[in-house]
Amino acid sequence: MPKLSVVIITFNEERNIGRCIGSVLDVADEIIVVDSFSTDKTREICEKQGVKFIEHAFDGHIQQKNFAITQATYPHQLSLDADEALSEDLKAEILKIKNDWKFDGYRMNRLTNYCGKWIHHCGWYPDTKLRLYDSAKGRWSGVNPHDKFEMNPGSKIDFLKGDILHYSYYSVEEHIRQADKFSTIAAKELIGLGKSVSYFQIIVNPVAKFIRNYILRLGFLDGYYGFLICRIAAHETFLKYTKARQIKRSVK
Repeated sequence: MPKLSVVIITFNEERNIGRCIGSVLDVADEIIVVDSFSTDKTREICEKQGVKFIEHAFDGHIQQKNFAITQATYPHQLSLDADEALSEDLKAEILKIKNDWKFDGYRMNRLTNYCGKWIHHCGWYPDTKLRLYDSAKGRWSGVNPHDKFEMNPGSKIDFLKGDILHYSYYSVEEHIRQADKFSTIAAKELIGLGKSVSYFQIIVNPVAKFIRNYILRLGFLDGYYGFLICRIAAHETFLKYTKARQIKRSVK
């Protein structure tokens, strides 16, 4: 039976980290928390739970998660964000895998709680993630702030039942602030990749985003919060391209 390291990155996650750690105690052989110098009670909560707590400067979500991989004792790892937890069904699935690990990586669905409501549409569900893996056979990649674990070519991947439970935003105001923050990060990444930004993208892409999430991905079935989620996502897209254009013009 392979031993399993659970790796979590944090920054000021005192309201979430206890729930996250508690959900993995039955499956983890060790828990690694890589923290980017929290100023709240995150460290205190982690140390009370007996986890391995490491402080490391934050250079980006992808970079931080790749660093976290190297801090784990065991190559077989489960990666969670601090605002996530395992459902009971998913926990049972992972315990089965530990007894019979046949694949290199495992995907699972993520179900998001938004202001107290579980969201089943808007492009937010099933939101499949690859979070259980042999770390020797892949690494974190993507475009910040949207990281993803990519397995090496030829790797065997399976799917697990159950959900990662994602406790995202506790208020609409918090979502709006995060959208502004994430749009800045995404704009810088866009320019860093040498991408050009046109007025067409600024105007059309947010509209397309809203239509895709609210209509094609049935966001309207999530009611009032479904509309807000799709509206803020469209605005974040608008901000990303607007900020990227401003950055591009400022460096000329």
